[in-house]
Amino acid sequence: MNIGILGYGKMGKSIEKIGINRGHNIVFKSNNINNTQLDNSLDKIDVMIEFSNPLCAFHNIAFCLDNHIPVVSGTTGWLDKLIETQELCAINNGSFVYSTNFSVGMNIMFMINDLTSKIINHTQYHIDIQETHHIAKKDTPSGTAITIANTICANTNKLKSWESINMKIQTRKADKIPILSKRVEGNTGEHHVKYIS
Repeated sequence: MNIGILGYGKMGKSIEKIGINRGHNIVFKSNNINNTQLDNSLDKIDVMIEFSNPLCAFHNIAFCLDNHIPVVSGTTGWLDKLIETQELCAINNGSFVYSTNFSVGMNIMFMINDLTSKIINHTQYHIDIQETHHIAKKDTPSGTAITIANTICANTNKLKSWESINMKIQTRKADKIPILSKRVEGNTGEHHVKYIS
C-alpha cells in the first residue's frame, strides 16, 4: 500500500516506521499540505494518515476528500468541524475514518466505561476523569478524555457536560464531569476514570 502521512511529528514518524516494517511504501510525509511534493504524489497515495494538529486537521482532511484520497485521522481538538467533514465526505463519495484513540486497550476502556456509566446510579457516584500526556501534547483535555466524558453524559440525565479543571479548583459543578489534565515529560498517555461512592 502507498501511504501518505500528514503530520510528521512523533506519531507520524511512528506510523512511518510501522508502515515500512509491514512492507508498505511511504510516498509522502509532511506537516504541510501546501507542498509541491504532495502535488507530485497525489495519484500515488492509496491512503493518507493524518495526525497533524487541531488548527489544520480539517483543512488537511478536506483537501484529501476533495482529491479523492481516503483519509484516516487521529488528530484531536478539531471536532467542531466533524459534521462538516462528514458532509464533505458524502458529497465526494469519499472514505474517512476518525477516532480520538486507535489503541486497542483504549477502545476496550471505552466499552467498559460505556457499560459502567449505563449501570451505575449517577446520583450516588461522583465521577472524575484524569488524563496525563507528554508535555508536547497540543490539546487539553485530550480528545480521548473528552470521548470518555461525552459517553458518560450520553448515558445519564444528571451529568450534562464536562469541564476542564486544574489542581487548585476545589468546587465542582454537580452537572459537569471534571477532567484534570497533566503534562509530564516522557508520559505517552494515561487515562483514569473514577466512580466514587
